[in-house]
Amino acid sequence: MNKSAKQWISLSLLSLMLVKVWVIPLLYLDFEIRREYIVANLCENRTRPQLHCDGKCYLAKRIASLEEQEKRQAEKNYMARLIDHVMDQRVYFRFAQHTVSCEMTSVPLFTYTSPFTPRIAVDDIFHPPLS
Repeated sequence: MNKSAKQWISLSLLSLMLVKVWVIPLLYLDFEIRREYIVANLCENRTRPQLHCDGKCYLAKRIASLEEQEKRQAEKNYMARLIDHVMDQRVYFRFAQHTVSCEMTSVPLFTYTSPFTPRIAVDDIFHPPLS
C-alpha cells in the first residue's frame, strides 16, 4: 500500500471513532442550527408559549433516547460476549495418562541435628570479616 492509501484509511477510521465520541455535541449543534424549525414544528409545547420551552423538550427527548439506545447496545454487547464466553466450544481438554513410578530407598537420606546442642554465642558474634 502506498502512503496516501494508508493515510486515507487511518483518517477514515479516526473519523468513525470521533463520530461515536461527538454524537451528543453534534446533537446540540443540530438543535442550534434547526432551532426555528424544531420550535415551530417538533416541539411538544408549541401550543403553550408561556412555558418558554423553545424546543428544549425535543432536545431532552433526543438525548434521553440516545442514552437509552447506548445503554441497550452496551447490554446487548455484554450479553453477547457472556454467551460467547460461556458457550465457547473451541476449547477441548484432554488429560494424558502418565505412568507414575517411584523408587524406595532402604536408608533414609536425612540428618537431624538437635536444636538443644550447646553452642558458644561469642563465636557467632566475633569472627573474621567475611569477604
